[in-house]
Amino acid sequence: MLKLAVGLLTAAAVALLLDWYAPSRGTPPLLPAGPRQRRRAPQPAPGAEAANLLWVVQVSDIHISKFRDPKRAPDFEKFCSETIDIIQPALVLATGDLTDAKTRDKLGSEQVEVEWKTYQSILKRSRVMEKTKWIDIKGNHDSFNIPHLDSVRNYYRKYSAWRKDGSFHYIHSTSFGNYSFICVDATLSPGPKRPYNFFGILNMNQMKELSLMASESLHSNHTIWFGHFPTSTIISPAPGIRTLMSSATAYLCGHLHTMGGLMPALHSQHRGGTLELELGDWMDNRRYRILAFDHDLLSFADVNFEEWPVVLITNPKSFLYSSSAHEPLLKILYSTHIRVLAFSPSVIISVKVYIDGVHLGNAHQVSGPLYVLKWSPQNYSEGFHHIDVTVQDASGRISTRSHIFAMEENLSLRFDFWPSVILLTDHHVLARVLFGLIVLIQIALLVIFRYLQKPALKEKPGLLTLTSYSLHVFSKTNTFYYSILVLNLYTILGPWFVGELIDGQVGACFSFGVFVGGSFLQGSLTFVVGILQMLFFNLPLMAYLCWCLLLRCQGHSFRSHIRHVRRLTTVLVHLAMALLLTWQVYSCYFLQRTYGTLAFFLSPMRTWLVLLTSALIYKTWTLKSSELRTYIVEMKNCQSS
Repeated sequence: MLKLAVGLLTAAAVALLLDWYAPSRGTPPLLPAGPRQRRRAPQPAPGAEAANLLWVVQVSDIHISKFRDPKRAPDFEKFCSETIDIIQPALVLATGDLTDAKTRDKLGSEQVEVEWKTYQSILKRSRVMEKTKWIDIKGNHDSFNIPHLDSVRNYYRKYSAWRKDGSFHYIHSTSFGNYSFICVDATLSPGPKRPYNFFGILNMNQMKELSLMASESLHSNHTIWFGHFPTSTIISPAPGIRTLMSSATAYLCGHLHTMGGLMPALHSQHRGGTLELELGDWMDNRRYRILAFDHDLLSFADVNFEEWPVVLITNPKSFLYSSSAHEPLLKILYSTHIRVLAFSPSVIISVKVYIDGVHLGNAHQVSGPLYVLKWSPQNYSEGFHHIDVTVQDASGRISTRSHIFAMEENLSLRFDFWPSVILLTDHHVLARVLFGLIVLIQIALLVIFRYLQKPALKEKPGLLTLTSYSLHVFSKTNTFYYSILVLNLYTILGPWFVGELIDGQVGACFSFGVFVGGSFLQGSLTFVVGILQMLFFNLPLMAYLCWCLLLRCQGHSFRSHIRHVRRLTTVLVHLAMALLLTWQVYSCYFLQRTYGTLAFFLSPMRTWLVLLTSALIYKTWTLKSSELRTYIVEMKNCQSS
């Protein structure tokens, strides 16, 4: 019965997780009636004419660098001069981290003016700003080590194309309506050095500004929000950034760099129907995105630099990336033609269209990159269907694009679980809760075993009994109890270090945030660092000290335990602690390289902790036997019996 109950509870928990983190493409709530809602009529529908069609390009995390990857800047210049010439977008969105801003050793961070000059010279030489509207915004790297927005080190104002700090609302006007693009600038000001600006922060005034922009955009055909940070890495006051952008069709961002290749497609959907589409980086992966509105139906393709032809199916659009709250999906059923955008530096010689494996025919060119093929959407009005488009150019290069489409609204497709977890979880909240729980668990262990009566050892004890016994000895020995108790309380409450978080400005880092330049930046990555500190040092240190004390209670000294205790176990335990201590020492070096010599010396959680650890380990082996006499006698009697 108990197993059944546990099984049911587990199944329910899994179902809830899947429902929350693998959102299905269903029917989200409709928008309020207004100009945008009236545009949901089925006509005009996608046909054979090159009308009601707009496409833009997004590129992110360019990381122009003085020290790394000498091909990065030339490739980006080729992208600006050749790729943009071929695609000819109405608009380009460069969503942050325009420059790398890291020192040669990759540990420090600073604004490197030559990187900004390189970025600007690429824009000028390629004349890309004459060919399209180029909107570039800041990322966290573009805000490293900047004391305030008016600082001479804020090179974004001097060398970027947009040059204006803060969020803004850009309206792109066409003959068939207006399209709103709202920038979310959540970069920190003041901007500390890495790594404590990985999360973005929006204050109440910034949220009010964005709310006004959201209201203004309701009169546009569509609204696209864009920023550097995914919403999961933005700290914002109630009602939260996702609620604020609920009227948007999509939110475009970067920052996560495909999680080191583990997540090549980080896409999901908010509960209100807004798509969240993280774009892989230019830095290592040379990714960019083409996004199109075809009769107000949104489609996009994430593609790799110099991989041609580039193919984007705009009708019928992907069912997974549809939202009835934001798009006139009925137009697909009323459309007369399949529509495809195909781009290549060479002439396109064939565009073959297949649905459910059946070749429908070759699409023909209407104008520019638009290719169409007559179809009867009523033939596909039930269930899911699979469309494949294969494009070949005169150079013999072939590309295929495919997706699932459907006409029925009551069907459901789910986004992948892990991308949804990464994009839809408020990671700063999760990290804060986990950090607090881990610290409280260790403190609770100490206090409980301090005041819990130690049971007598009656027979040869097992592993669990010995573990409990060592915790009793540890907690009831004042030197170790108070040292680790104060360490854990300090991990929560005390400054971890004091140093130059920004060049020329001394600040202090706590678990709950950073004080610098007269401002308080609330905790985010600090909680993640705190979790790592607890799991990979504080807790293992306590376990190691308990093990050493247990050996002392068994009558061993440092020399004798090496000879008489199982050698493999001894070597592995000491090696593990040595590696963790080495990591702690390296973190001291990292601190010095990132925040200066002052931070190295005024660092209770790094430098001072190395000294405390060494002293505590020394104390376990030099503690007078008289202080452990009761435990030694009890252990000896138990072993002899």
